[in-house]
Amino acid sequence: MQNDSSGPSAGTPAAALRKRSTAATASSRVTAFELFFDLVYVFAFTQVSHLMADTHSALGVLQALVVLGLLWLTWCAYAWLGNHAAADHGVLRVGLPAAMVGIFIVALAIPESYDDLPGGWHGPLVLVIAYTMVRAIHASLYVMVAGDDQELRRRVIVTQLISTAPAVIGLTFGALVGGPAQTWIWLAALLWDLAFIYAGARGGGGWRLRSVEHWVERHGLVVILALGESIVAIGVGVAREPIDGAIMLGTVLAVTISVLLWQAYFARIGSAAEAAFDGLSGSARVTLASDAFTYGHTPIVAGIILAALGVENAMAHVHDVEGYGWFGASALGSGLAIYLASTALFARLVGLGWSTWRVVGALAVAASIPLLVVVPPMAALAVVAALLAATLVAESAARPSALPVTSTQGR
Repeated sequence: MQNDSSGPSAGTPAAALRKRSTAATASSRVTAFELFFDLVYVFAFTQVSHLMADTHSALGVLQALVVLGLLWLTWCAYAWLGNHAAADHGVLRVGLPAAMVGIFIVALAIPESYDDLPGGWHGPLVLVIAYTMVRAIHASLYVMVAGDDQELRRRVIVTQLISTAPAVIGLTFGALVGGPAQTWIWLAALLWDLAFIYAGARGGGGWRLRSVEHWVERHGLVVILALGESIVAIGVGVAREPIDGAIMLGTVLAVTISVLLWQAYFARIGSAAEAAFDGLSGSARVTLASDAFTYGHTPIVAGIILAALGVENAMAHVHDVEGYGWFGASALGSGLAIYLASTALFARLVGLGWSTWRVVGALAVAASIPLLVVVPPMAALAVVAALLAATLVAESAARPSALPVTSTQGR
């Protein structure tokens, strides 16, 4: 299906690219170019994890989560765009590489996002400029591929005026002010953007969801990317250490945790996501896509990144017999608790109802943090792995026929 263009600008290069753009259909799937596009986020997630580890404080974790939120906004924006038009055709094939450059520059600037290093350009400002470029490219591409859909074009433009522009101004101001105030200014800018985009999607808000298959698959892949960070974290913690029994056992426990996280999403609730859209159309589909995926996956990804930080810290001290300490224990425990709670919420949103065992598991993992603080890092990994496994076993025993589910009742 080709987007038609007409009017005085039909002969311009932009119009020619738009004309060759291929609109997504109900059966569209994730393209190879989108997978290639996501590679820059692999590096960006790693940079966020390193920023948390380097600061080694609660404030540093908050700062890194704000940066992760900015990255997540860009990823979601391009996921919506890719659901509207094929990423490997026409104007998107030209514009997405430029966006990749911008995202990579954002990732490169993450280590300097709050503390500018001597020499070179001002790191926080470079990050904001690159981020602004990525959002501007997205808006320009969306306006072009919207074609004759005036409602969608208007929604894109309005979003830039009331949501993106004020947020970018806040980010710029925060980068110039610097110091302790920067964190809170950036957090306020992020929350402004998230809140107004969410409000704009209520009742459909003029947005379109063309392919459910593409949408569900796209978000499953970003969960895989985040889980990849949890795998990388295992090796980072012991990359320069000679292999021995402690490292081998720690690796077994850490990989087990990653596998259990995969199991909790893909083998338990991911298969029900497409069925949740059955019978929905128009604004109802957009609202579910926004609630369960754009916003519902935010804490899922954040939880994985936090847990990866805890795993990396544990593996870096896998030989220690002293207590794990508050920083690593809090990152590991809170990350896994957030992940379990947010997947329980996601299950509720896609029609599976509340998973009591996931909620109980999240509370149990959170309550175990004081214990994780005082036991050695190896034991901390064993404790959370056991709690995760027990949660999934109990859930499976309680609801053996509930997965996958095709009913959307209970949303």
